[in-house]
Amino acid sequence: MKLIEAHATNYRNIIDADPVAIGQTTCLVGKNEAGKSAFLKALEGIRSTDASFKDYGKITNYPRRMLAEYQSDHGENEARVMRTRWKLDAVDKKLIAMEFGNDTLTSDTVVVEKTYEQEGTSWTVQFSEKAALDHLISHHQLTSDDRAALNNATTALRAAALLEALSARSEAQQALLDAIKKFRSNSVSLRIIDILYPRMPKFMYFSHYDRMSGEMSINKLNEDRQNSRPMPSGDRVFLDFLEYAGTTLDDLVKTKQFEELNAKCEAAALKITDQIFDYWTQNDELKIKVVLSEGKSGDPAPFNSGPVARARVENSLHGVTVPFSERSAGFIWFFSFLVKFAQIKKSHGNVILLLDEPGLTLHGTAQLDLLRYFYKEIAPHHQLIWSTHSPFMVPPDDLSSVRTVEDVVQLDQRNRKKSIGTKIRSDVLTTDPQTNFPIFGAMGFEVTQTLVIGKNTLLVEGPSDILYLQVASAALKAAGRPHLSPHWAICPSGGIDKVLPFVRLFYGNKLNIAVLTDFERGQKRKLDDLHKSALLQEERIILATEVAGKDEADIEDFFAPALFVDLVNKAYGLQGEHLLTVEKLEAADTGTTRLVKKAEAYFRLLPQEIPEFSHFDPSMYLLQNPKLLSGKGKPVQETLARFETAFERIDKFI
Repeated sequence: MKLIEAHATNYRNIIDADPVAIGQTTCLVGKNEAGKSAFLKALEGIRSTDASFKDYGKITNYPRRMLAEYQSDHGENEARVMRTRWKLDAVDKKLIAMEFGNDTLTSDTVVVEKTYEQEGTSWTVQFSEKAALDHLISHHQLTSDDRAALNNATTALRAAALLEALSARSEAQQALLDAIKKFRSNSVSLRIIDILYPRMPKFMYFSHYDRMSGEMSINKLNEDRQNSRPMPSGDRVFLDFLEYAGTTLDDLVKTKQFEELNAKCEAAALKITDQIFDYWTQNDELKIKVVLSEGKSGDPAPFNSGPVARARVENSLHGVTVPFSERSAGFIWFFSFLVKFAQIKKSHGNVILLLDEPGLTLHGTAQLDLLRYFYKEIAPHHQLIWSTHSPFMVPPDDLSSVRTVEDVVQLDQRNRKKSIGTKIRSDVLTTDPQTNFPIFGAMGFEVTQTLVIGKNTLLVEGPSDILYLQVASAALKAAGRPHLSPHWAICPSGGIDKVLPFVRLFYGNKLNIAVLTDFERGQKRKLDDLHKSALLQEERIILATEVAGKDEADIEDFFAPALFVDLVNKAYGLQGEHLLTVEKLEAADTGTTRLVKKAEAYFRLLPQEIPEFSHFDPSMYLLQNPKLLSGKGKPVQETLARFETAFERIDKFI
């Protein structure tokens, strides 16, 4: 089973977060207090690896300002917190087919949801009960006389009732009855659920606060466990480490000799440390040591008696060993996460990871190491959902996996602020700039890297140009037509006046440069300055006007007006009287031929609740909906032809 959608409602600051598409990796980006943690905790509640997380806790977690109206809003029912949709894999379907035949399932998706005051979950499976019963009847080889006793029953429950009412049953009838009675409540539906439930992944939640304790009193921990006292998360991680090492709390309580246990802990610590250094580039002179010993009377309680487990970090470069608590919080978090993940895999197998602000205390480059670990080590085997507000934890080359999380505030009729709760969107540009900041930061960082590593660098105006070029190139490639060479690293320069400083920087690095830039008449002097610098051959400076066939042009002018209008309408959801047409676009500003300037003028006439036109919004929409360029109509073909012309000119310099 694979999670494909999650819909959170009625939880903390979430009223209705909207359905969220979930992929193999999903990155939730938002400000502090936006609702990222609430969404992850609501999702964890479906089936947590934490055995103590059984219900959501209505009094604590139902939106407080709505709690007084709970009964009137929900009546005798409980409020739903999470609704998930799962796609069945080949093995799931095979197991059901083995018991009920190939025609029973009518859909390869199931819905699993959970409400307040509910420890389990509710499932919705689309299937044909009659097909399942027919298969059972055929499998047990009932004769026509045997079947007549079933009186055309269409459900297993009804068939079982009829068979039980018979004074005498044939061998085949008895076999069918025995088979049905093995189902929970004689229900095919419940039997299907019972087949699928063990295959449903559990959710492992891990936050940036979850760091392994540096020392732990075994007696105190055992006492807390026996008295059912809450255990600090750091102690729980330490217990996970001990179990991963092959020992248990009971072993530590009973033992009088620590040598064997110390050897196990040392081996486990070294194994996890080796995993860290496959990705940790900050300092490779560190080692984790976990030692078990008797507490000394001079130590503070409760570490002054009984067995005590202590973790220390050795820095071989400086020849010093220090307690866990005195080392980098980022390194301790990374170690703790790998401990937790290793033990969860060992004990639970199939898990979906929910990481809340992972690596928050890591340096930016260490966060990039962690992101690399996510994609290389976790994503191939487990679905992974993480939240962040750091640009270094946003995957710039996988923006389709990014979801923005925003606590949306609107103004009422009296101009007072009113929160409508957390909203989670896949359109990363429909939120406020502060929410988007990490995304732009990630893209900016990725762009900066091309200054160093891009052997062949194509300078363009801005981020929207990058997206347009990538989507158009992909469409042309799919059609078997000339497209942009993958050897180009595309870098936004910020405009023609910024090209010269960029070229000077690249010139020192001996990189291969080409430029594709917008152009308006007032920029002629800047273009002349670029030509006079003699740092770049004139033919390497490709103006949008030369491709679009206009005196002034942006990359948007590569688009046929009809296709550009369609893209803008879809990107901003314009409809009704606000729907943009080619005629409206042309009339919006007759003093220019540039489609972007005309669009900006048109948007200034629209109501205030419609956002201002942005270069980036349509380009991001096209990236997420590339089928707009897959049509055979004249506007699409005209557009692709212009991009093809540009690519052929650019690729001459590879």
